[in-house]
Amino acid sequence: MREDIDAGADTSVPVWAVFGDLMAVLLGAFVLVLVAVIGLQLELSAQLKSEVEQRQVEQKRLQTLEQALAGPLASGRVTLVDGRIGISGSVLFALNSAELQPEGREVLKSLIEPLSNYLQQRGEVLMVSGFTDDQQVRGTNRRFADNWDLSAQRALTVTRALIEDGVAPDTVFAAAFGSSQPVSPNSDEEGRAKNRRVEIAPVPRPRVHAQGDTGPARAVVTPSSGALDPAPAATAVDSAP
Repeated sequence: MREDIDAGADTSVPVWAVFGDLMAVLLGAFVLVLVAVIGLQLELSAQLKSEVEQRQVEQKRLQTLEQALAGPLASGRVTLVDGRIGISGSVLFALNSAELQPEGREVLKSLIEPLSNYLQQRGEVLMVSGFTDDQQVRGTNRRFADNWDLSAQRALTVTRALIEDGVAPDTVFAAAFGSSQPVSPNSDEEGRAKNRRVEIAPVPRPRVHAQGDTGPARAVVTPSSGALDPAPAATAVDSAP
């Protein structure tokens, strides 16, 4: 009789216990998903805040540069578009020449004081870059070996002029790009004229490369030695062919 009673007893797990375990699993999964969503939202919010701050800093930098160049800009001989300082026309150099023309020298002189004040406030430096079109240097012009040489000499000429007129030597350097970075197609004279240019830009100071650091760098020449140094992005300034 005892065995019959024991055999008839219900040994299955109670339904409420199974339901409780299932709810615990679901609650745990919900908490994990909620934590992940909150973490993603916080990350996106931080990224958005960083981007907004960067834009505000850049906008303030451009406004500061525009205020510094108020005098030269008012003369109409200098333009500033999206942070790019521009000298229009053929005021810097004649065709196939690295000799600074008088009018170009006067324009550069008008930039000395405002740019020097700006660089002191911002802790930045000036990068002067030379560019050419894709036409080879004429064979009769033996002063320059090729477009690299011409662009380097023009950049150095402007760099030296800035230093002679008062820009601190440790706040300016020169870079040569030849015809490697056109801003317009070289298919006609108008496009080639736009590519024959010198660019001047206030940029952050290049960081010092640690020993063994092989990060990207471009050819940069200093007024005295022609040494290589890392070069940041440039700002467009039109010059003569």
